[in-house]
Amino acid sequence: MLKRKDLRNRAMRPTVRRWLSNVLLAALFVVLSVVPGATQDAYPSRLVKIVLPNAAGSTTDILARLIADQLSRKWGKPVIVENVPGGGMSIGSTQVFRAAPDGYTLFLCPPSPLTIMKLLYRDLPFEPSQFTPIALLVRVPNALAVRKDLPAANVKELIDYAKANPGKVTFGSQGAGSTSHLSANLIDLLAGTEMVHVPYRGAVPALNAVMAGQIDFFFDTVTTSVPQHRAGNVRIIAVGSTERSEMVPEAPPVAETLPGFRSVTWFAMAGPPGMPAELAKKINQDINESLARPETKERLQKLSLEPMPGTPADAAKFFVEETELWGRVIREKHITVQ
Repeated sequence: MLKRKDLRNRAMRPTVRRWLSNVLLAALFVVLSVVPGATQDAYPSRLVKIVLPNAAGSTTDILARLIADQLSRKWGKPVIVENVPGGGMSIGSTQVFRAAPDGYTLFLCPPSPLTIMKLLYRDLPFEPSQFTPIALLVRVPNALAVRKDLPAANVKELIDYAKANPGKVTFGSQGAGSTSHLSANLIDLLAGTEMVHVPYRGAVPALNAVMAGQIDFFFDTVTTSVPQHRAGNVRIIAVGSTERSEMVPEAPPVAETLPGFRSVTWFAMAGPPGMPAELAKKINQDINESLARPETKERLQKLSLEPMPGTPADAAKFFVEETELWGRVIREKHITVQ
């Protein structure tokens, strides 16, 4: 026969079990609320979208589809590329900026949306510095291509020629605020020259103008300008990277003459504001692994693209450095976009 104490203990056991269950559930809720992604399956559990602020067929587009294919294979989930051009890249940028920071909308873009757009345009519907840095992807050096009969065989001679002919040396660009425009202005700033800007509607007409002798020089990627250099239609006298390029090893860096100069076209991956750090880290690691694969490196090499492995922190630091460099040029040269 059970004693009264035993009966009381038995009666309490379900109550204790319920209490413990409630405590454990509450604790689990707290843990899940602070561990990003813990309430869902391992990322990714569904389709991932990479947004591009450029049209299909561009270098950015080719790169994005290459990375999307590699990530899709690794993750076992579809990764698609969505081209959202227009508005000087602001339409696609805004779409990502307003997306949920859950890793299912990513942003692959050239420098401007992550760095200088806020310095060139008023009333942007997004804040570049608030995107979540994920990874630096690749870069391609820019080349200083001059008309073949320009009396300047190197950067020093170009500077001397510009100083001897103030207001007469002309350079082309893809438009105000473009990399080619800012690069030439950086030479002006560092060398104390005053060269004349001639904007064009894209890189091809600007390079054609150099070949026709209508302007004196143009900064463009080695991918575009080296073939014309080899054909004898232009002369590349320097590159914008801080080291020589395998594409045109005979051309020294501009920085050898003008310390502090750099001009490379780069591409990066970012996410909406507020993406959890651990999620950004995972995507970063998977991207770096994908870019390191031999077949990927071979395809990048054919596009003259050099991988830029690193961490999200490296990307964040680089974005700040680029913003400071080109921000100085924009402010001191009073560059505006109409």
